[in-house]
Amino acid sequence: MFDKEKRKRSDDETFMRIALDQAEKALEKGEFPVGCVIVQEGRVMSRGGRTGTVLNTGRRNLISEVDHAEILALRQLETCPVPVVPAKCVLYSTMEPCLMCFGAILLSGIQTIVYAFEDPMGGGSACDLSSLPILYKNSGIQIKKGVCRRKSLDLFFKFLIKRTINTGRTVCWNSMYGTRGNGWRLNKYCFL
Repeated sequence: MFDKEKRKRSDDETFMRIALDQAEKALEKGEFPVGCVIVQEGRVMSRGGRTGTVLNTGRRNLISEVDHAEILALRQLETCPVPVVPAKCVLYSTMEPCLMCFGAILLSGIQTIVYAFEDPMGGGSACDLSSLPILYKNSGIQIKKGVCRRKSLDLFFKFLIKRTINTGRTVCWNSMYGTRGNGWRLNKYCFL
């Protein structure tokens, strides 16, 4: 039993590192650093990195609120050359999925979500499914959090620091504090 748990933890870290690579690529482009991979029976089936958070004069004058890493990875599953069985898939995300993404994951039939760190401002996975319609209530979703948490938080803070330098605006977070065991949680942040 111990070996199986150890192997599962190792697999989770391996696939989360692939999601972290997607987040790093997003960060390199100036995007919010969130990455996602969807794995079926040990094989990466799709991946996505957050897009649409960079404003480009003449090309994009509005931040996209739908081009989230999880949504892009789910869309990529549609063109996967290998048959996808959602119930056998695990979705790895570097940040807790928002309510929109969480709903899409539930509807997709994916049974397991693994994420790196919680999103105290917009995370959707703490939603009380029992109070929702039957389509969501009976999803049977399993959620595991905290895998490669520190690395994901480091990317998030790099983004905040980079945004401060590039915009000349001060970024404040109020504040980092320990919570739920050993670790840190972002309470609140803002751009001034």
